[in-house]
Amino acid sequence: MSSVRPVSGTYSLHFAPYIALVTEPDVLAVLETQGAAFEPALRRLPAAAARARYAEGKWSVAQVVGHVVDCERVFGYRALATARGEKAALPSFDEDAYAAAAGHDDCPLVELLDELAALRRSHVLMFRHLDGAAWDRLGLVGGHPNAARAWAFVMAGHLRHHANVLRERYGVAVEA
Repeated sequence: MSSVRPVSGTYSLHFAPYIALVTEPDVLAVLETQGAAFEPALRRLPAAAARARYAEGKWSVAQVVGHVVDCERVFGYRALATARGEKAALPSFDEDAYAAAAGHDDCPLVELLDELAALRRSHVLMFRHLDGAAWDRLGLVGGHPNAARAWAFVMAGHLRHHANVLRERYGVAVEA
């Protein structure tokens, strides 16, 4: 089931750019291998570079990685709730408010990467155990229907998006 792309109407258009970044036929394979491409350059980054910002008012490298961790956790919960048939609408979240409250600049970057790896492994196992009906269940987030399948693609695409940002704006040689 992980090789079927989400179709229009099964995800919020807000997430379409992330989904579009996943062109491979099997999203689980992407989710399983992204960490190996994303982490090495970041694990070698000196602590001072992890706190660097490319412009005034922008997040540091650590804050970008922390944001990815927060989103991985939120998207994973949304996928779980949707797959299990949650009827209550799930809330949106304000990424800037989360970043301001998180204190990611005070965390060692390697610990943020360890956290991301643990979350991703957990989510891969969760997705691997979903049956066909669970992949296609719809849940509401911020008033928009989203299938559990879409959250897998959003996770993979979101990491790719931020790998692109880290490479293009911060000069960190990451892939995803």
